[in-house]
Amino acid sequence: MSPSTGSAAPTAARRIFHTGSVGLLAGGLLLIIGAFTPWVSTPLGNLNGMAGPGLWVLCAGGLALAGALLPYRRVALAHAIIPAAAAGGLVLWQLGTLVYLSMATDSWGKLLPGVGLVIVGAGTVLLVRAARRMSAASPA
Repeated sequence: MSPSTGSAAPTAARRIFHTGSVGLLAGGLLLIIGAFTPWVSTPLGNLNGMAGPGLWVLCAGGLALAGALLPYRRVALAHAIIPAAAAGGLVLWQLGTLVYLSMATDSWGKLLPGVGLVIVGAGTVLLVRAARRMSAASPA
C-alpha cells in the first residue's frame, strides 16, 4: 500500500501463458481430434477411437488444454506429463494389440493403425516436448 494514496502500488500484469503453452495447446488439440478419428483400419472398415480408449484420450486432451492456460509452471508441467503418459501408454497398448492379433490370426497387413492413432501419437510427442521445455526453463 502506498502511504500517500492508500491504494496498492501498480504491479506488472500476471502472465498466464508460459514456455510450454503453445505445445500444450497443440498437443491437447491433437489428442482431442485423434480421439474421434479411426484408430484401426481393417478390410471390413475402420474402428473409431471412441469405440475403445478414445474417451480416456479425450479427457487427457482436456487436461492438456487446461494446463496450457495455467499460470503456474509446476502445475502446468504435471498437466503435460500425465496426459502424455496416459495417451502414449494407450497408443503403445493399441499397437501391441494390433501386432498380437496379426500374429494370432496370421493376417499381417490386414489390421493397420488408423489416422487417429497417428494423430494421438503426434500429440503425445508434442506434450513430451512441451514438458521438457518447461522443465528446462528458468523459474519466473
